[in-house]
Amino acid sequence: MGFRPLHDRVLVRRVEAEEKTAGGIIIPDSAKEKPQEGEVVSAGTGARNEAGEIHPLEVKAGDKILFGKWSGTEIKIDGEELIIMKESDILGIVA
Repeated sequence: MGFRPLHDRVLVRRVEAEEKTAGGIIIPDSAKEKPQEGEVVSAGTGARNEAGEIHPLEVKAGDKILFGKWSGTEIKIDGEELIIMKESDILGIVA
């Protein structure tokens, strides 16, 4: 892939949504909600503070994260749907 986010931006791949409920009921595509969990594909170098120093990001490629329902912008790169968002849109890292 030839894309690298700039500054405090992060490129995220959503995890696949569950096809069935815990009780075994199959969820149709029209009823599925977009998952709010993803994997960081790549991250920028960090944001600059008022003194011009770069503050590195806390997330890195490979981290599993949670983000808000309406966070980021959906983009398509090499036929794959990804999300680009600011690090501040990330709610936390899943351990």
